[in-house]
Amino acid sequence: MTVAGRVSIVTGGTRGLGAATTERLVDEGAHVAAVYVGNDAAAVALAERLAGRAGTVSLHRCDVGDPAACRELVADVLARYGAVDHLVNNAGLLLENAARRMTLDEWDLALRVNLSASFYLAQAVLAPMIERGFGRIVNVSSVTAVMGSPVGAGYGAAKAGLLGLTRSLAREVMRKGITVNAIVPGVFETDMVNAMDPNAQEAIRSLIPLGRRGDPAEFAHAVLFLLDERASYVTGSVVTVDGGLSMGA
Repeated sequence: MTVAGRVSIVTGGTRGLGAATTERLVDEGAHVAAVYVGNDAAAVALAERLAGRAGTVSLHRCDVGDPAACRELVADVLARYGAVDHLVNNAGLLLENAARRMTLDEWDLALRVNLSASFYLAQAVLAPMIERGFGRIVNVSSVTAVMGSPVGAGYGAAKAGLLGLTRSLAREVMRKGITVNAIVPGVFETDMVNAMDPNAQEAIRSLIPLGRRGDPAEFAHAVLFLLDERASYVTGSVVTVDGGLSMGA
């Protein structure tokens, strides 16, 4: 993969699917600015584990739901590392509540973190990417965007909105050397999923045609493909990585 020497921003990059993405990029020789919001211990543990690999990692604490904080994050990475070649908008917040009980604050928070944050960061990186004539943006959606959820109206609406944002951004910059794509992940072996009630875990597994949850490394490989310089003819695409879940049982 041709990502060695590149500078990548990965939001939600210190846990779960984001951590797997950070690890794969570092192993391939990139520098990753791994963004997180609250769990310092997990961030430090990841950085220590990745020390001595082919690439490097730096930790950046940032509330991606804050547009000013997003601009400051990008400015900091540019000042310290000279470029932002890749942006992986992976950070997400799952707020579960039925629509009839959801507060306006919950709705606004779900959209701000799961949709607006990707716009804030893309807006901040586009000018430097255009100036250099190269860039890769990957927005991480969810199967909830296409399947819906009885307790995820805000989350589902935001993740579906990412698909429209992806295609609109792709059209805007497709002749500037920049590609913009989306990934739709299904259910993976993460701490969040493994902490669920065993009966709920089995119910979810039974819905997946492949019969198993995904390995986070499989998700990271899909991200890496879209970041690769040789994926230059792939833009405005939605890559589904869900073991067939969104097709139905």
